[in-house]
Amino acid sequence: MLRPSMPENESERMETLRSLHILDTPPEERFDRLTRLARRLFGVPIAAVTLVDSQRQWFKSHPGLDASETPRDVSFCGHAILDSELFLVNDASLDVRFADNPLVTGDPNIRFYAGYPLTVDNGCRLGTLCLIDVKPRALDDEERVLLRDLARMAEQEIAAVQLATTDELTGLSNRRGFEALAQHAIRLCKREQKPASLLFFDLNGFKQINDVYGHAEGDRALIAFATVLRTALRDSDVIGRLGGDEFVVLLTDSNEEGTMQTIDRLRHQLDLHNQSAQTPYQLHSSVGTATYAPDSAQSINDLLAQADGAMYANKRSQR
Repeated sequence: MLRPSMPENESERMETLRSLHILDTPPEERFDRLTRLARRLFGVPIAAVTLVDSQRQWFKSHPGLDASETPRDVSFCGHAILDSELFLVNDASLDVRFADNPLVTGDPNIRFYAGYPLTVDNGCRLGTLCLIDVKPRALDDEERVLLRDLARMAEQEIAAVQLATTDELTGLSNRRGFEALAQHAIRLCKREQKPASLLFFDLNGFKQINDVYGHAEGDRALIAFATVLRTALRDSDVIGRLGGDEFVVLLTDSNEEGTMQTIDRLRHQLDLHNQSAQTPYQLHSSVGTATYAPDSAQSINDLLAQADGAMYANKRSQR
């Protein structure tokens, strides 16, 4: 059996998937409708909308299949997300990659698999719309186009979910998306007994930028600050825009010294931006911090409130 390899953008892909807050959610008619239609159109016993998590593939919709998830290392969909085109296995029992796979040798006895990857706006492939049959078969050209069209419809439904967790202007997580991602990161820190820090940023003089140079320029300033955050931070850090000119970052596995180094790195990156940007103003921010210990009972909302208070204290000290 050949285990699926990891996509090159796995860290970004997982951050995107977690930000949707869709894993382990109840069935939804908009996804079930697509899988029912796929079963009927293709005459297969199983159709599914799958999402490939770090260690498992989880089924958002799975008519004809009893299991709600399977391990990622035996999944067909783990292979399917490695490419942007249709992943097709006509007879898994004759395919060296899958012949001894437990999903082939045992329940649900997969022979035919066709999975079209589900891609979101940033290019990440999160899962598939897939067809499964217990008999070998093939797809003709017309059927391939039909499956692709159904997958596009599933992508549109995922995009609707994504809009609810993403800040449209900057592309960062919005408050809902940040809280979901950050809470997951906090649980991971607790399990691994590692510290974390929350940084709360507020842009200084942002109202003046809007008043003097217009809201379009204010939007460009917000996008620029979001870019600085992305550039200076690690892939494992969770970044969000709460609204207006307020930004937050959760640093995982970061003690007090590491947090101060991160703040210094952000200030340096902001200085570089101000030196190169051809704008009549410069970007500056106030920041407050809150520390999470793995034995703490603090929630993300507790940390946000604490860091928010520290940020306003920092802003007052700069006046």
